[in-house]
Amino acid sequence: MEIRTIGFIGLGIMGAPMSSNIAAKFDGKVLLCNRTHEKAQRLAQELSQYGAEAVEDKKELARRADLIITMVPRTVDSEAVYEEILPELGVGKICVDMSTIDPGASRKIAEKVKQTGAQFADAPVVKSKAAAIAGKLGIYVGCDESLYETILPILQMMGENVIRMGANGNGLVMKICHNALASQIQNGVNETLTLAGANGIDPETYVRAISYGGAQNAYLDNHAAMFAQDEYPTSFSLQNAAKDVGIAVRLAKECGVPMPGEEVAYSVYQEALEKGLGPEDWGATWKIVRGRA
Repeated sequence: MEIRTIGFIGLGIMGAPMSSNIAAKFDGKVLLCNRTHEKAQRLAQELSQYGAEAVEDKKELARRADLIITMVPRTVDSEAVYEEILPELGVGKICVDMSTIDPGASRKIAEKVKQTGAQFADAPVVKSKAAAIAGKLGIYVGCDESLYETILPILQMMGENVIRMGANGNGLVMKICHNALASQIQNGVNETLTLAGANGIDPETYVRAISYGGAQNAYLDNHAAMFAQDEYPTSFSLQNAAKDVGIAVRLAKECGVPMPGEEVAYSVYQEALEKGLGPEDWGATWKIVRGRA
């Protein structure tokens, strides 16, 4: 099918640069919608040379767009968006939810969307805001193969590594596995950074020494300056990371898969949220592990 108009709902830390890349690269109309309409208006103004348009009503966006992309923070937000736009969906419409939400909930959304005659894919992303700006995200897709081939050119406007993981929900399962592993790498960094500090090794020396061996990792490299300065400007919020860790713990229990390492990471995140660190970068979990020592 020909995609002439793309609608993008959710213009947060990741959604704004992702939609900007589409506007710059897509040979067609791009509609922008956000919970705070002023934010959509500002972004549309920045992208005016590409003809981007801010739309206040999600239903109007869904009615006008051939392809609807959603990028919202939580499962309840995604459920609410699709419940609202469902009456506007039908044959010829494609929905791509790029939010990181519970896989089971996403499969239920997919069923409802497909009942209208529209098509649905989950396509969560990995990497940071910088990668979103550069159009170099990793994207995991859950949908049938024919739909994947249709949406792949659009996804490649936002990411350089796109992979189909299988049926609806599997893109999210892979994203949750990815973030669960990242959280355990993070906790290993937090614990060993604390142990090194207890023996007089400062963060800068620790990071340099780790880079000499097989334990070097992207998380540590990207957070080295934060640890050195003990300041955590938000690239990926702790509260969003906590959400993903919580999904991983629940999914593991549902599948009967023991994940004691993830349970430890989950306890760190819960304590961090209780202490009000949610808005800070997820690297601020080091404060919790360090404090426990």
